[in-house]
Order: sequence, then C-alpha cells, then structure tokens
Amino acid sequence: MVSAPVTTRALGEHDFTSPIDDRWFEDYRPGETFEYGWRSLTSDEIVEYAERYDPQRLHTDPDWAATGPYGGLIASGWQSAGLMMRLYCDHYISAVASLGSPGVDELRWSSPLRPDEPVRLRVTVAEARPSRSKPDRGIVRTDVALLTEDDRCPLALKALNLVLRRP
Repeated sequence: MVSAPVTTRALGEHDFTSPIDDRWFEDYRPGETFEYGWRSLTSDEIVEYAERYDPQRLHTDPDWAATGPYGGLIASGWQSAGLMMRLYCDHYISAVASLGSPGVDELRWSSPLRPDEPVRLRVTVAEARPSRSKPDRGIVRTDVALLTEDDRCPLALKALNLVLRRP
C-alpha cells in the first residue's frame, strides 16, 4: 500500500529534533507543544464520507443542512477524527516505534468543522512514562486538538500511545 504524500507542514520553528522515522519514546518530552497544518475537507468529501459512514442529513444534504441547527453542512465528528489522525501520523507519532494505542479519553466535538475550513493540529506531550511491565517501551499521553484559523476547536482528545524505547 502506498501512503499519501505529506502535504502539511510544521507551523513555527519549534519541532522535534528527531525526524518521524527516527523518533523513539525518549523523544517525547512532557510539556512540549507542537503544531502542524493545514488541511481541510471539501463539501464533496464531507458528503461522500457521511453517505458511507454517518448518514445524518447535517452531513449529507447541503440544502437541509442550510436550514438545520448549524446553518450549513458540517463534517462528521468521526471524519474530523480521521483528519486529526492523518496529521498525527504525518507529523507526530513515530513511524518506527509506535506500537499502537490502547485508546483515547475525553473525546469532544465542541465546534462544527465546515467545508473548506483549514485546520491545524496542536499536540502537547502531557506525560511520557516507561512501562512497568515491558521495559522496551513507554506510554505517551498527548493532549490533542484540531484548531481552525480563528482557534475554534472542532475536536479535542487525550491520546495514549505505546512507543518503543530507543534500542
């Protein structure tokens, strides 16, 4: 399978010192914050996704959505999570040491994501602790937010990732 080309970038001068294909547990330092962006979803992408996975009219029917509670078409929260995951994988989580995730906590969709609205990813390393039972890895807890240009937050969550320690 060929992965999609990375079309987003780090925002600002502060980024990891190690590239994503040489990033290990030790590179995730609590308190560090990084931002990456920009990506957006077109109306067609929103409708196509929703017709397949979340067929609510506020996601599938632009005419109905214009008269609905959000005053227009909005992306499914689950599609927003997928958009967040794309940015997370392109820039943040190790391409060589990630062992997956036991889950996320406190998933919130507090603001709608609209068509063609650019978003950026903000990640803050909240905690990085070695595993007590498996010394070859650690657990990284990350505060994650998708933010619009005017700092609205269509998605926020706390992610947990298992990451191998440097060999």
